Amino acid sequence: MKKIVVLLLVAFSITGCTIVRIDTDNIDNTINVILSKNNELYNRVGKGYKYYVPRGVNYIDTVEFNDKLYSNGNYYYLYIDAISYFYNKDIDYEEKDDVYYSRKFNLNDKNGYLEIKQVGGKYLINFFYNYARIQTLVNEDEINSVILNSSYILSTVKFNNPVIKLMLDDEFFTNKEENYDIFESKDESNDNFLEYVDDEQTGS
Repeated sequence: MKKIVVLLLVAFSITGCTIVRIDTDNIDNTINVILSKNNELYNRVGKGYKYYVPRGVNYIDTVEFNDKLYSNGNYYYLYIDAISYFYNKDIDYEEKDDVYYSRKFNLNDKNGYLEIKQVGGKYLINFFYNYARIQTLVNEDEINSVILNSSYILSTVKFNNPVIKLMLDDEFFTNKEENYDIFESKDESNDNFLEYVDDEQTGS
């Protein structure tokens, strides 16, 4: 397959931006370059968090800490794990040999992992970084572009500690666990995610 090298904006500052070349056919390279940069840009603000939605990705709606995004026929389900962030919990993930892609990493002093597994004729992506997770189901030829968009989104997530603390003090998070199910990366919850996607795509 012909390699495509593009110019991407990966770090922004008050004085301007840094432009680097990224081979977007290489998942490792995309992750390493984008997640290793300090990116302060944002255009979405939620309860206790903010992040940047890149060009070509559209914000749909929010339910608690679950944001729904859309790009080029694919829905992105973004979950912000504010509780784990506030209590500085470690991620629990072991790399796997029996899936399309599996990697655990620490970039820019933040932990994360990416797992891609084949489900039927499509690929289920679970991408976690800096206490935020994106999950989506795509065709194989869309994996690289989805990883690129997801890397930008996850690299820009920032938390507002006073707001999160206030919500914890007000028991805002009580009984919210049910909202996390479709974003779980555990194998046993994949069926729930796929059913959710089917409902969204069929309009049922």
